[in-house]
Amino acid sequence: MNLLQIRDEESAVIASIPHGEAGERLEAMGLRVGKKIKKISGMPFRGPITLLLDGRHFAVAHGIAGKIEVEGIDCPLPVAVEKSRLWPKFI
Repeated sequence: MNLLQIRDEESAVIASIPHGEAGERLEAMGLRVGKKIKKISGMPFRGPITLLLDGRHFAVAHGIAGKIEVEGIDCPLPVAVEKSRLWPKFI
């Protein structure tokens, strides 16, 4: 599975990155095999993918993101709705 196929706000572990100059640039940013990342968002119309890695946000081009293989996807837990103290009968 590649980075484009996971949903926003899901975490995964990098299984492989592309070879060549693109892979070297990703490694220079800290994106290496075995690192855990979180996909923050994917922009529409083949725009960049925003990632969270080691507390830093950065964007990866759509074409490169399709070549980054990931595994071990963690689905986000559903957010529980807390009862409002001000409007208890509505929530």
